[in-house]
Amino acid sequence: MSSSQDMVNLLGRGPQPEQVRHVRELPAREAEYAPWPEWIHPAVRRAYERLGIHEPFAHQVAAMTAPRHAIVATGTASGKSLVYQSLVLNAVHRGKLAIASRPGLLHHSEEATALYLSPTKALAADQLMSLRSLGFDDVRAATYDGDTDTGERRWIRDHADVILCNPDMLHHGILPNHTGWSRFFRRLRFVIIDEAHSYRGVFGSHVAVLMKRLKRIAAHYGADPVFVGASATSASPQESFARLIGASPDEVTAVERDTSPHGSRTVVLWEPEQSPGGSDNNAPSRRTVTAESADMLTDLVLQQIRTIAFIRARRGAETISQIAHRQLEEVDPSLAHRVAAYRAGFLPEERRELEQALRDGRLLGVASTSALELGIDIAGLDAVLVAGWPGTRASFTQQIGRAGRAGQHALATLIAGDDPLDTYLVNHPEAIFDVPVEATVFEASNPYVLAPHLCAAAAELPIRTTELELFGPTAHDVVQSLEAAGHLRRRPSGWFWTRSERPADMVSIRSGDGGPVQIIESETGAVLGTMGAPQSHYQAHPGAVYVHQGRTYLVEDLDEELSVASVRHAFPDFYTVARDVTEVRVRSVADTQRWGPITIHRGSVDVTTQVISFQRKLTASNEVVGEEPLELPPRQLTTTATWFTVDQPQLAAMGIEEPDIPGSLHAAEHAMIGLLPLLASCDRWDVGGLSTALHADTELPTIFVHDGHPGGAGFAERGYDMFHRWITATRDAIAACECETGCPSCVQSPKCGNRNNPLDKAGALKLLNGLLRFAPAATSAE
Repeated sequence: MSSSQDMVNLLGRGPQPEQVRHVRELPAREAEYAPWPEWIHPAVRRAYERLGIHEPFAHQVAAMTAPRHAIVATGTASGKSLVYQSLVLNAVHRGKLAIASRPGLLHHSEEATALYLSPTKALAADQLMSLRSLGFDDVRAATYDGDTDTGERRWIRDHADVILCNPDMLHHGILPNHTGWSRFFRRLRFVIIDEAHSYRGVFGSHVAVLMKRLKRIAAHYGADPVFVGASATSASPQESFARLIGASPDEVTAVERDTSPHGSRTVVLWEPEQSPGGSDNNAPSRRTVTAESADMLTDLVLQQIRTIAFIRARRGAETISQIAHRQLEEVDPSLAHRVAAYRAGFLPEERRELEQALRDGRLLGVASTSALELGIDIAGLDAVLVAGWPGTRASFTQQIGRAGRAGQHALATLIAGDDPLDTYLVNHPEAIFDVPVEATVFEASNPYVLAPHLCAAAAELPIRTTELELFGPTAHDVVQSLEAAGHLRRRPSGWFWTRSERPADMVSIRSGDGGPVQIIESETGAVLGTMGAPQSHYQAHPGAVYVHQGRTYLVEDLDEELSVASVRHAFPDFYTVARDVTEVRVRSVADTQRWGPITIHRGSVDVTTQVISFQRKLTASNEVVGEEPLELPPRQLTTTATWFTVDQPQLAAMGIEEPDIPGSLHAAEHAMIGLLPLLASCDRWDVGGLSTALHADTELPTIFVHDGHPGGAGFAERGYDMFHRWITATRDAIAACECETGCPSCVQSPKCGNRNNPLDKAGALKLLNGLLRFAPAATSAE
């Protein structure tokens, strides 16, 4: 089946569905090969020949022969793993042969070890299987993560040549105990960072500082490892990987031209049909992305087409799986058990079973969060459904690349959610296909990130004055503040950690704001899963609906002191949405730009957020059937924001009268938050905002958009740097929406604490058009 229309027909919606906004054909690509580097050991070449690989692709050889560090930023299924696997196997195997030729002698300079880091446990386990399939019995490889049996850990530490783990285990388990790992660190030749594009925002900031701690410990044992990164296509991979590993860009070789073959793909941009009413303010609403995706998944499974449906939220993955399962039970019960959900928070044995069922074809359909976006090797998939924009073009490219890996023609469909960015993108395909992917945004000098890592580094080895430069320009001030607070003590040999606690245990590198909350079934005491502490106020508050493996639960209690949420099995016909209120105070202004009478700022702010209530919405229609107050403590953070002010006379000149100011600002704020992910590698849940007709600090009508992480993650700052493009895209998204007064596709927000009231869509357009009239000519070139 090769024509575009044939591929669209697979979705089961008739010959010419009105919901198809665009169809793009991505052509097949022919391979380009190059000879193996001469220094690759013949045994390594033979191992790949047994797998049918007689020559590597040209881009693989370019990465293998890089003079120092390398980042391979090519597409899905382009063979990035061969690059680092061949380098590691070559070094370790040659070292083993050298030692074997001189028995009884130790030659540490010839022996080699390697550390492989991936953002998920599943990917590390997959890579271990791949390494073992190459048949090097003398290369001892093992995964080392939270699932590793305690009895195995000592053997791995004392004997493993290749350790596959995640940054969390490096942070919590390996670096704090580096003296026990001295054998491994002395021989450390390679550090592999897989899926490097996923290290963004606060998580990326933590990992960037973690890499500096790793380099410091390696240098302590006399090692100077080469870093090799594997990444989806991304903007400026050389610069971003250099920042991630703490190197200068001229030490990094970026390989971006993909010379691997790939089957052709038909990519469909799909906008669900509108239905009257059913959402806040009685505006027309779009059919939910979960319902639309579940129908498509059902249709594809009925046609025996192996499919993954990606969605951002855990609850969304469970809901898609539930609906598809129920529909298949009605049409063809023999297929119902061949659909499942996959997401973070599952227990290890559940994840392993689902991954194997995907590989061997027992599962025909799976609804997944981004946990399956990364490079787990699952060949033979025919279709991908992307339920709502995944946040970045890099993620979108990774997700649609999951299908067609075996060379067959594949189908990928982006299904727009009720979101301004989704609406904009399905109606502006050039913003997906014809512009470069986003830069990876993170800020390693964030003092809220840097401080706990400096404490951890001081506990590992006293920090010498000469080492502060390694940690960046803010390190000196942060160390001094830690010394003043009594966390560090200065001695002639450096700064020491003074307390009895392990500093590495005092921060989570995933959230930076408390450890995970365990979800426990109250009747049995079984642990169902986990979620981050910041999520718990929104998804595990009393009365919330929690879904796990197709079973629904109601949260009975959230004990934040014990980090436990108690749930009971239930069968609700609704889901829950939490609402919050926010207060923003300006701490300092770092940068300012003026557009005539409009002033735009970037700086530090204090944000106080409190979840105050939750709504129950019917799963079938999104109709609100109830709202209850919550008594949860406020959460406070100091972060980075971009904000702009415009005085009341100028608003009047734009056609916005005084009674319409709050609604106009409020609508523009919602849409700006929704469109920021177009510029920065984030989604709307990574940022927040506030609009007010009179702010206490600016004394003017003001709109704030701020990062949702302590110290900032670089997202709001990106908006400041690209303010003209941000405002233009926001204006275009609102103008293109066909609703009259505002809907979730343009100016309504799913997390608005004011119930999306007041909102003035027409006023927001007047405001944004008014802003653009004052845009400097130079800014328009963004």
